[in-house]
Amino acid sequence: MANVRLEGITRKFNSATAIEDISFEVPDGQFWVMVGPSGCGKSTILRTIAGLDTQSSGNLYIGDALMNGIPARARDVAMVFQNYALYPHMTVAKNLAFGLRMRGVDAKTMQERVETVARSLNIAHLLDRKPRQLSGGQQQRVALGRAIARQPQVFLLDEPLSNLDAQLRDDTRAELKQLHQQVGITTIYVTHDQVEAMTLADRIVVLNRGQIQQIGDPQTIYARPANLMVATFLGNPPMNILHATYTGEVFQVAGQSLSCPPALQDKLQLSQGQGVELGIRPEHITIKNEKLKIKNQEEKEALSMNGETPPLQHSLLMVEVKVVEPLGRETLIRANLPASEVPLNIQAASDWRGHSGDRISVQLDLNQLFVFDPTTGDALFP
Repeated sequence: MANVRLEGITRKFNSATAIEDISFEVPDGQFWVMVGPSGCGKSTILRTIAGLDTQSSGNLYIGDALMNGIPARARDVAMVFQNYALYPHMTVAKNLAFGLRMRGVDAKTMQERVETVARSLNIAHLLDRKPRQLSGGQQQRVALGRAIARQPQVFLLDEPLSNLDAQLRDDTRAELKQLHQQVGITTIYVTHDQVEAMTLADRIVVLNRGQIQQIGDPQTIYARPANLMVATFLGNPPMNILHATYTGEVFQVAGQSLSCPPALQDKLQLSQGQGVELGIRPEHITIKNEKLKIKNQEEKEALSMNGETPPLQHSLLMVEVKVVEPLGRETLIRANLPASEVPLNIQAASDWRGHSGDRISVQLDLNQLFVFDPTTGDALFP
């Protein structure tokens, strides 16, 4: 096993740049996940580490050895692809042993490793079968087992679970995490699925358009995203983004008002009329009691008749329900701010009852607001 270090890796295809100035180091034995939208460069990085692609510039180290120019077969890494690439004419046992046989491992050691890996992946009863006799999940386990049996320094996985159905993907993901805890091989995993990234990784590398956006542990990236791209990519449902204008202790959002928390005012020192992008996650939005909403409106009208100024409800927004999605343990509400196309995703209790076209009052936890620069997308707060 070994650490993996990338220093300023750039890969160009003619005039197009696939990845640019990629630098990070995966410590020995850790599980890192590269995540991002299709075409962001994550598979190019993985192929470069494997030696299947060559960087245009920069240095790559596995352990203390410089890998520039070293062919893939000499790098002591094992890679599992999205398609399992099993040999159809070989049994499971022979598929598992193939890499060992190519390296001249003696028969006794080869059999011991095959049996150990097969037991750990729960495929020992399948050793005499051929790939066509296996389910997708079983084939995936064989592909993983073939790589593990080699006992490589580095384990590379390129979207290995994407061909599995939802339930099997969840089960295999848990097994993969448990397996890594057992064998402790340095692992770099590529996916576009943010759930896989959050649940598997010691560290996440978020990529977009060939550049690193942020590196950190899952909870830090979720709680303190570096920019709008990271904020909206990680999280399901994604973070809500509201364009707002600061008007002195208050944000104006599509004709409605939200108070600017004192901590945020002190930190940012916003100027009058400054535009910002506000972010808030669906779990930090609460549907207000409908009867309470009517009562508050009646109180507001009564106070106005008496010439008094009612207290401002600057944590509330009125929204129009567009779609209601019951999910069992919760209900996802997709809404818009009235008279605008500004979307808002809200997580409600499973027993919430509403319909498309309803107008409801929702309360935002203003202590959970994120603020982003509308020009650069960089996080301004927190």
